[in-house]
Amino acid sequence: MPARWGELTTREVLDAVDGTVVYGLSRAAFTGISTDSRRIISGGLFWALTGNRHDGHQFVFDTLQKGAMGAVVSKRWWEAEGARRAADHEIPEDGPDFIAVDDTLQALGDFGAWWRRQHRAKVVGITGSSGKTTTKEMVAGVFGVRHKTLKNEGNFNNLIGLPLTLLRLTDGHDRAILEMGMNRPGEIGRLTNIAAPDIGAIINIGRAHLEGLVNLDGVARAKCEMIHEMPPSGLMVLNGDDVRLMKAAGQGDLRKLTFGYKMENDVRATGIQELGKEGVRFTLVYDHDAWPARLRIPGRHNVSNALAAAAVGFGMGEDPETIINGLAAYPGMDGRFMIRAFPGGVTLVDDTYNANPSSLKAALDAIQSLVGEGERLIVSLGDMLELGEAAIRSHR
Repeated sequence: MPARWGELTTREVLDAVDGTVVYGLSRAAFTGISTDSRRIISGGLFWALTGNRHDGHQFVFDTLQKGAMGAVVSKRWWEAEGARRAADHEIPEDGPDFIAVDDTLQALGDFGAWWRRQHRAKVVGITGSSGKTTTKEMVAGVFGVRHKTLKNEGNFNNLIGLPLTLLRLTDGHDRAILEMGMNRPGEIGRLTNIAAPDIGAIINIGRAHLEGLVNLDGVARAKCEMIHEMPPSGLMVLNGDDVRLMKAAGQGDLRKLTFGYKMENDVRATGIQELGKEGVRFTLVYDHDAWPARLRIPGRHNVSNALAAAAVGFGMGEDPETIINGLAAYPGMDGRFMIRAFPGGVTLVDDTYNANPSSLKAALDAIQSLVGEGERLIVSLGDMLELGEAAIRSHR
């Protein structure tokens, strides 16, 4: 039977993580999980994480006052001060359970991995230097036509957010679409190990996170960690037009499905027509068949994202009509090349979400088709972060 909140016990948590009950009688049945003490629910399990700004251990006893039935803490903290503070707070021995682990972040990933394997949902992992959020939303739209689908929200795409997303899986979900972000080597491999995707997708390699990865070859190696950690039965979706990506991906034994504009790709687009503010029209080609397709959002770069989403759909066995309808329904996202028209022929392009040089260039290339003669265009841009020594040059 799949793991369920409300029934999950301390002993089941211990099945998933390498930990020890250091306080309590292991009788708790947890109603949910939170790493944010402000959002703990009655009967919940608080997971204390140590970050750059805050240490969750400082708030453990606050969560107990709010009704938490347990906490996962570090062994070092428990031995240094936790046990003493539990006694000072006069926590009853048959009250909330304290589970101590060596590393609470590692344990959170292990718990997310265990939870994922308790459920039947097919999982898709998506990474890339640009377009991965849009692609994730498109894939979720395609699967959402016929399936109950889970996806990570906002920036829940890292070593904290991805396990927390998996921990929202229920036995009612058929699909889980997980964006995977990173800023240093090893992260994509770890996220892939946690999620164990049935399908993995690498959208492209671009100038992102250079601060931790030095150059584009470093980015390619880091993204291709997904390939090495995929289950043997998995399928990889790859941008066949990205030479650096295909070289880094190598041959290997995993099944692969490529997408792009070149003839040799498995999934490709022909006859692309940019319709300005009205979106893009193109022909979707796969397995010697072709279908007319339409996006409501503008920009040729979004056709590439749509091809990646279509390849995932085909790889999961969705029919062409479902894929085309799912792509056509995608409305776009705030802060990502969103177009707003104002009186007097003024068009505002909102691209203020954290970008990188590759995604920004794609957005700027697409802008030319948005305004007519005599109209005014205003483009609102966000910072490009984690570029290291390339930051000033890239912004200029």
